[in-house]
Amino acid sequence: MNTTGARRRSFTLVAVVTVFLITGAVILVSVLRGVVEDRTASGDDVTGAPATDRWPGPQIYSDMLAELVVRDRAPLTGYAREAFGQRWSDDVEVELGHNGCDTRNDILARDLIRVQFRPGTRDCVVESGLLNDYYTGTQVDFVRGSTTSEAVQVDHIVALADAWMKGAQDLEPELRRAFANDPDNLMAVSGPVNQEKGAADAATWLPPNPDFRCEYVKRQITIKHRYHLWVTAAEHDALTAQLAACR
Repeated sequence: MNTTGARRRSFTLVAVVTVFLITGAVILVSVLRGVVEDRTASGDDVTGAPATDRWPGPQIYSDMLAELVVRDRAPLTGYAREAFGQRWSDDVEVELGHNGCDTRNDILARDLIRVQFRPGTRDCVVESGLLNDYYTGTQVDFVRGSTTSEAVQVDHIVALADAWMKGAQDLEPELRRAFANDPDNLMAVSGPVNQEKGAADAATWLPPNPDFRCEYVKRQITIKHRYHLWVTAAEHDALTAQLAACR
């Protein structure tokens, strides 16, 4: 028996098997990585929080709040939705304006995951998707339709009527249109919760989900500061207390 030849064949077999196993492992890792990347790209991760990279540190909000005028709300006299321009107009000088899609669809496309668009609309009209509702901490299915669309609504974080009573009636019309379509003031939320909120300010309403209240008051303060709106004393105290709890 040729011992040397047998050893060589045994070594060759081991080498081939080793190369096969290593190649298989590399392929498996590559496939799994691709699956993870595909899921991330499609928005299947539903455990995260809303992106906050654009929002500065907590002291900035305290500083902005300190600059807001504190006074009683003005009468609602003269308020009408039309005072803020055409509903969901794309003809506004804010982010996402003039992109060919109306504001409501822009916000749905931004805030929903697993979004399906209506064919032939250049990925503009949202037909369905899944909402991670930060107001309630739950998920809500969105399906466009006369009896289903209201399950998900686009909320003005600072409500239009509240803004009207706190300085918006004195703004130029183009600024009111910008306010009504500013994506920083808009969020897709559960329809029933949006109806419950109505035109309430932070003194009388905060999101049921306590984990989102810090983000909510930060956005309220940002928008009121941006558009030179004022706050009532009770509202100022509520915003101050919530900011203190966020530290």
